[in-house]
Amino acid sequence: MKRLALLGFVLILSASTAFAQAPSAQPDTPFKLATFEAGGTVRVGLVVGETVLAVQEANRALTAAEGLSSVEIPNEMRLLIESYDRTKSRLYQIANYYSATGAGDESFAYAYDDVALKAPIKYPYNMLAAAANYQDHSAEMMRRYGNPNPQPVDPDRASPVFFAKSPRSSIIDPGAAFPMPPVEGKGFDWENELAVIIGKPATRLTLANAEDHVFGYSIVFDVSTRDRGEQDEDDDQGGGGFSFGVNWFEAKSRDNAAPFGPVIVPKEFIGDSANLRMTTKINGVLKQDGNTKDMIHNEGRLLRHVTSILTLYPGDVLVTGTPAGVGSARNPPEFLEVGDVVEMWIEGIGTLVTPIE
Repeated sequence: MKRLALLGFVLILSASTAFAQAPSAQPDTPFKLATFEAGGTVRVGLVVGETVLAVQEANRALTAAEGLSSVEIPNEMRLLIESYDRTKSRLYQIANYYSATGAGDESFAYAYDDVALKAPIKYPYNMLAAAANYQDHSAEMMRRYGNPNPQPVDPDRASPVFFAKSPRSSIIDPGAAFPMPPVEGKGFDWENELAVIIGKPATRLTLANAEDHVFGYSIVFDVSTRDRGEQDEDDDQGGGGFSFGVNWFEAKSRDNAAPFGPVIVPKEFIGDSANLRMTTKINGVLKQDGNTKDMIHNEGRLLRHVTSILTLYPGDVLVTGTPAGVGSARNPPEFLEVGDVVEMWIEGIGTLVTPIE
């Protein structure tokens, strides 16, 4: 009996001293970052599994519980990204601590499905998107315009082509509806795209240092306006022969044409960003099924090209192109209709849902 009592005492002591030392400040517990609303307040959240921890409140609670030094964590995503080198060790501690102990009924812990997710960054300074940057998508568009045997694009001979989407006018929240404007002769197409989030000011990057300036990854739905049946903005010769008559502003920069989210995954938790499966479903029907490994110009090449022209800043969003399966390349072409529900999924990030109304 004495031995059993002693064993029970040891177990209790072990549990109570699990964090006798400060919780690990290493990236041992993967997490995602979200901007979310709960109880009428918009916060930055740290997503661990199916739990969202309000970062500032969780930080204060952990600091008090473990007697840690004070670290100020911003409650706005762009500012958090700017301060990440200073704050990431504390974010790792929060994730490690509450993953081990459980958040339980803490007032700052929410079920992921119970919060209203917002676009992760409102608003980045720049949102720039690569056109026709997947081999299979480039080929399907060239076949649409009369080239039955398109050849793979050589990234060493064809430069990337970019267009801008207005962050303030185009970005909408995960789950928010895209209100399809009545534009005669036009259809609206789906393009699921991996979004690269910039972490540090970036000018004239090289292939060797481009990754150092990446913060993480998200999803952008590049809502695209197409001419119904006529040549449009994707008549691109695979990145090397764009028409001078393309109206990029009309095709890509409409109000609400950049659903964004649902979360940002810091790069240390994404795995290989050059090998992520991505799918698009419309009303549950699979339309796109691709992989980021099929990009013509990879992440480093895109960053090198853009930053040779302009400087990118923390929180800026680089949208990297879409794989094959868009509606306008089908025979006959398909376009979004009122009542459709678009689900865009990228491995390791999650699902971005956009109803069409």
